[in-house]
Amino acid sequence: MSHVPLAGDAAAGVLAASDVRLDVNAVDYGILIVYFVVVLGVGLVARRYVKTSLDYFLSGRSLPAWITGLAFVSANLGATEILGMGANGAQYGVATVNYYWIGAVPAMVFLGLVMMPFYYGSKVRSVPEYLRLRFGDSSHLFNSITFALATVLIAGVNLFALALVLKLLLGWPILLGIVVAAGVVLAYITLGGLSSAIYNEVLQFFVIMAALVPLTIVGLHDAGGWGGLQDKIRQTRLGEAGLHALQGTDPGHVTNPIGATWIGIVFGLGFILSFGYWTTNFAEVQRALSARDLSAGQRTPLIGAYPKLLIPAVVVIPGMIALWKIPHLGGGDANLAYNNAIPLLMNEYLPNGMLGIALTGLMASFMAGVAANVSAFNTVVTTDIIEPYLARDRPDAFYIRAGRFVTIGGILVAIGTALIASGYQNLMNYLQALFSIFNAPLFATFIIGMFWKRMTPAAGLWGLVAGTIAALVTYVGYKWAGWFTFGSDLDESFWGAGAAFVVDAIVTVSVTLVTRPKPVEELQGLVWGMVNKEDAAVAAGHDRWWESPKLLGFGAIALGIVLTIIFF
Repeated sequence: MSHVPLAGDAAAGVLAASDVRLDVNAVDYGILIVYFVVVLGVGLVARRYVKTSLDYFLSGRSLPAWITGLAFVSANLGATEILGMGANGAQYGVATVNYYWIGAVPAMVFLGLVMMPFYYGSKVRSVPEYLRLRFGDSSHLFNSITFALATVLIAGVNLFALALVLKLLLGWPILLGIVVAAGVVLAYITLGGLSSAIYNEVLQFFVIMAALVPLTIVGLHDAGGWGGLQDKIRQTRLGEAGLHALQGTDPGHVTNPIGATWIGIVFGLGFILSFGYWTTNFAEVQRALSARDLSAGQRTPLIGAYPKLLIPAVVVIPGMIALWKIPHLGGGDANLAYNNAIPLLMNEYLPNGMLGIALTGLMASFMAGVAANVSAFNTVVTTDIIEPYLARDRPDAFYIRAGRFVTIGGILVAIGTALIASGYQNLMNYLQALFSIFNAPLFATFIIGMFWKRMTPAAGLWGLVAGTIAALVTYVGYKWAGWFTFGSDLDESFWGAGAAFVVDAIVTVSVTLVTRPKPVEELQGLVWGMVNKEDAAVAAGHDRWWESPKLLGFGAIALGIVLTIIFF
């Protein structure tokens, strides 16, 4: 069982850090200030177009597919991608690409081709609201509460990651960094709602790429190209195993750095964790629901899949470069935790001016992650908890005001959860554990409920509860109780997700067989074979050949297969 440092220990270690500083000058700070002004300006402009609660929470369902597609992938470019995947690149090597080509793209395609007709066609405003229509109030309320909890925990990860970077590179105290980052996100989301978040996410996508592409190019040049980096990685503790995606994963003979078998990777990560995150995480699905019609909604995750295929080149490779370039990375020194791989590499390579762009890119990525979770949090709390259970039939303006107050509350709670995230040396391990607990059982309930008309409302609730408990027991049994042993923290999340899915499915089927289903006429637009024909006709009418969801989806899958074979 891996050692888990206490939050206080890790925070103290970070606070003690003092020898990693960037020589920033007025140009770098000027770039940062300009970026903050633009971000807040977007919020002010977006505020002018907020007339109804639908405008505030779903951008009035009016955005084109390319905007929502870039926002879809940018919303995921928070700590998960930049610090987390950079850390994984340094800790596990090329095997990290499994999180993209197996663990993301197939699920994004499935969301676009199979699940969006249910989400968009049923006119829901959130993922939990679909559960209410399909199964009733009990499962809806349970999922709304657990989703709200998961969202503020994940927002805390992004806040801590940003504060960590500001501490290491600029010398800002951790708490000051958290408060500044939270204040900026709070300002622009409170003003402009989801539109503000989405347009800033599109801006953030390009800023992030402007920061990471030069870092990768300079690092690879220093290492002697890809061939030179391979030679250098062979001389590190990763060795040859760090250069392959799936080699060394045979059960009984695991040599892969993740310590996982191909069963855990393909089933736990590629199927359950991945599909659970990408198809039921409202922070992502919300971007597709804001699209102007079903066709645009379907293309949202499919357009996002293409940059997702290529992002490992600017996140995982820098992590591997850092493993070679930064002596003792991943050792006991808090300054040299895997989480610091990307910031340390920036410190190593970038001059003033470029440093400002890189810092702005990092801040953009973290704010995108926080904004995605906070905008999803305020929507679910307002539309799925306050409106149906606490304050029914109020004027529309009441719910807009409520959404703004909930945004403030969510940010304040996220500041507290940032301290929990500080207890993990590799943030990706923590995030995957959260996904296994909150998303994996939800995916089981969704997938069975969408394809099995007989599934009952009682099964929707008890399957979800049992699956969540199963994932929690697996995590606690591994981390603290010593009941289970896995190859690594990531391996635990694979099997925890598997346990959640299987237990959820067994309980769902068992309860369904002894309880009464909903009448078939109440399932229109909610289950397979009963998609709303009107929306489907609109989607088909908008598709030109290059916009075909099937062409986009299967094209992304084919590219993912080719890349996996190349790096096998």
